[in-house]
Amino acid sequence: MPVAAAADCVPPERPFLPQSQEDMRAYADLLRSDFEGYIADIQEYFRCLDAERQRAFQEAREVSEDYGKLVELLE
Repeated sequence: MPVAAAADCVPPERPFLPQSQEDMRAYADLLRSDFEGYIADIQEYFRCLDAERQRAFQEAREVSEDYGKLVELLE
């Protein structure tokens, strides 16, 4: 499994929503596309963060085990 770092998990930009209802209607297709893209991208971002969290927990467990071995050896 490739190692992901939290820094590799890039959050998507929040989509722009015009203040004017007229502009919302005029650009509805573009805005809809932007929001749907954001939703897909934020789900990918959450998956990346979850993978990094899992990797970090596994690493912490391994480091704790290594530290236990070191303490045992030094006693």
